[in-house]
Amino acid sequence: MACDLALLLFSALVYPGLLSLSALALATQYLVRKLSARFQRRMGPSYVGPFGLLQPFFDLLKLLRAKEVVASRYGMAVAAELSLLAGIAFLSASTLLLPLSPCHVRSSFDLFVFFYAASAVPALALALAALSMPGPYTSVGVSRLLSLLTLSEPVFFISLLVPAYLATREGGLLASIGEAAANSHALWRNPLTAAASALCLLAFLVSVQARAMMQPFNIPDAEQEVIAGYKTELSGPLLALATLIHDVEYAVSLLAAVYVILGGPAPFSGRALEGAAAVAAKYLALVFAATLVKNSMGRYRVEQGLVQLFKYGLVPAVIAAALAIAYSAL
Repeated sequence: MACDLALLLFSALVYPGLLSLSALALATQYLVRKLSARFQRRMGPSYVGPFGLLQPFFDLLKLLRAKEVVASRYGMAVAAELSLLAGIAFLSASTLLLPLSPCHVRSSFDLFVFFYAASAVPALALALAALSMPGPYTSVGVSRLLSLLTLSEPVFFISLLVPAYLATREGGLLASIGEAAANSHALWRNPLTAAASALCLLAFLVSVQARAMMQPFNIPDAEQEVIAGYKTELSGPLLALATLIHDVEYAVSLLAAVYVILGGPAPFSGRALEGAAAVAAKYLALVFAATLVKNSMGRYRVEQGLVQLFKYGLVPAVIAAALAIAYSAL
């Protein structure tokens, strides 16, 4: 659809762009922390705002306003800040490719653009920001992060590509998020495509757990081993931006799965209140599943994490791709 400049800026900066994404990311962080506390029989955030709802916002504000960047001899704080701001900018721009955007950009293979904007660039931005503030623990954390990304990024991409490919109709857009959101719910009605979709959902959950560095894949920032890993030398506003880009990337990834794998607002219309409720319910279900895994498992070692990513991420994704090829050949 054609968008004027005002609508484009509104979509990128307000809804569903930077402001809305930040609010969603902080709300998701609150939900993960609250659910984790309940699983562990703790209270979790409880005092700042009603039911502790504003705790993530004030944590971010404290880092931005009350804390300062600790300068180091070889640190390049400006380079770290620019890297993190670029990552957040790409994440905000990626929402233009999601169907919930009032300025929804659709084209064939827009999933490839989304992958780079919402996944590859933010991960690279985090690594570059960490390396701009060097330290012994930072180097270890970044090397562990990059090791996980060698498997988690391909798994994440394949888990979204297969449903997008299967959801393409005759004459429709190829590998498009909008096409997948409109048709992927029908994939769950056919046994062959339902099996492929289920395998993609499993692969996605494993990959997003690793990309978000949540247990059992919290290897890059293992506190008992490398202090805070890649975040060790980040402080004040830099740590706030790193935390925000991490949370926003997690929220965008879950939104992508809701639309591409789970059919978005289906079985309702995307413009109906029921459709919005369906999207919210599917999003919350993914958050709950990821948080349950996070609190049910201990941390892997690096080699263990890579093996589990291969077994429960890459293998199901490849099998789903094979099923998709077999279905298209029928």
